[in-house]
Amino acid sequence: MPPTVTPRVFLRVAQVTLGLTVLNIVSGGAVRLTDSGLGCPDWPGCFKQHFTPPLALHPALEFGNRIVVVAVCTAAVVALAFAVFRVPRRGDLVALSAALIGGIVGEALLGEIVVYSKLNPYAVMTHFVVGIALLTVACALALRSGRAPGRGVAKVDSREMWMTRLAWGLLLLAVVAGTATTAAGPHAGGVGAKRLPVPLADMARTHSGIVLTLGALVLGLLYLLERGGAPQSVRRRGRAMLAAMAAQGIVGYTQYWSHLPALLVGVHVLGATVVWSAMYWFADGLWHHDPEAVAVRAGPAPRPAAHELGAEPAEAVMRG
Repeated sequence: MPPTVTPRVFLRVAQVTLGLTVLNIVSGGAVRLTDSGLGCPDWPGCFKQHFTPPLALHPALEFGNRIVVVAVCTAAVVALAFAVFRVPRRGDLVALSAALIGGIVGEALLGEIVVYSKLNPYAVMTHFVVGIALLTVACALALRSGRAPGRGVAKVDSREMWMTRLAWGLLLLAVVAGTATTAAGPHAGGVGAKRLPVPLADMARTHSGIVLTLGALVLGLLYLLERGGAPQSVRRRGRAMLAAMAAQGIVGYTQYWSHLPALLVGVHVLGATVVWSAMYWFADGLWHHDPEAVAVRAGPAPRPAAHELGAEPAEAVMRG
């Protein structure tokens, strides 16, 4: 008899995979900020003669990030295997786990291009954006694992839905502009690496303008949610998202005016993963989902009444 995996066990695996995905992005940022990007001049081993790095800071940091990638890929493989043997089996969880594996392998191959191109700034920027895409898949896997399948029932009107999509698009532009700002700045990732041929001040102003526009849009969205009497759960997630964005903005301006100290830039990288995850969490919370146990027992759930849409049984499963 094949092994069976319970929804709770699979949820824990998905949560671990999400945590490792964040660690992958942050450790990659640490490699760049410590000028360790060429600490291992070969790939996948550190040197042609030696697979493992010597006892030196830069090679150890670069090789350490590669170990994190292996850990993320291992977790994704386990997630895929567990999704296959999960009871009940869910096609969406299988697909997300498989997509995560494919994305991680693709990012690893992109890492090879980064190394052999001597930290080409465009390759490094793409590497980070792919990491954010993987974070999106990992968030989806963790959130969907704790609830019934399906799109769910909307808690807000179409206007708020469209504003959320627009905000997410602006956030993506802000992330891309942020990577370009870093690529134009002093943290090249290694000695002699080329920088983006754009003045740092110009890129910083572009990034800041996008972020300020995003902040104004989010404030307007939260105002409409408050005025329209949106469920408390939606408003709570919106306030948490706004707080994450505000904190990220404070760090961003502080790092710029203090001439981009590596530690603050690293905090900003971590903040980018927090803001992106908060945006996904908020957008996901615009839909009502039953716990999976309810769906299994009773079949498709009826549309809940308006006063019931504020309840979040899926979150209880996530916490459990």
